[in-house]
Amino acid sequence: MKGHTAIITGSGRGIGKAIGEALAGRGVNIVVVDVNLDMAEETASGLEKYGVRSVGLKADVSSQNEVSEIFEHAVKEFGKVEILINNAGITRDGLLMRMKEDDWDAVIDINLKGTFLCSKEAVKIMAKQRYGRIINISSVVAFMGNPGQANYSASKAGIIGLTKTVAREYASRGITVNAVAPGFIETAMTAALSENVKQEMMKAIPIGRFGSVADVANAVVFFASPESGYISGQVIHVNGGMYM
Repeated sequence: MKGHTAIITGSGRGIGKAIGEALAGRGVNIVVVDVNLDMAEETASGLEKYGVRSVGLKADVSSQNEVSEIFEHAVKEFGKVEILINNAGITRDGLLMRMKEDDWDAVIDINLKGTFLCSKEAVKIMAKQRYGRIINISSVVAFMGNPGQANYSASKAGIIGLTKTVAREYASRGITVNAVAPGFIETAMTAALSENVKQEMMKAIPIGRFGSVADVANAVVFFASPESGYISGQVIHVNGGMYM
């Protein structure tokens, strides 16, 4: 993958940042996209220790104009885009009866519409190249559901359907489209949970621990590699056996 270029949304920190580090370690140039410009630029700067080129860009992935600007900048800077990681996502949790319409819309717009808009721009470039790798970050809750996350579960389930359809549409152009569905991963979000809550969650995981951001990144790197070229429309579950 040395010399390839990857756009990673929501990559200023957490899982997205870990994916950037894993790909940079294999010689991939990285476009770090985040709503926080300082965070994006700081992460991009840190990736240069791997001997690759990296830029940090601010963008709202639910905006067509801002998404188009990301890809225009990437092509201008690197000349091509072989890899897209749709990782940007938010939560606005609440039980269905109390969930505000704005909270539903915000989660669907960033998580699902953002994946649609970025994928749409990516295939324009990748189809001309006759090569591309799109990896969408879904979630275990897309398959199991989760109380208080009707909007998030729906958005992540929608990503699975989108993944399979785009995979069918662009397979003949050398583009593969797959998804990774993480379970409970050690991030800032899970770090804020109480020990009691963590222990209860742990009981549902046969492997007996939360996943690391590296666990997710390793699966993404495989899908992003040339070696995964005969795999498309698939989901890798990274959840310690919580959902099989």
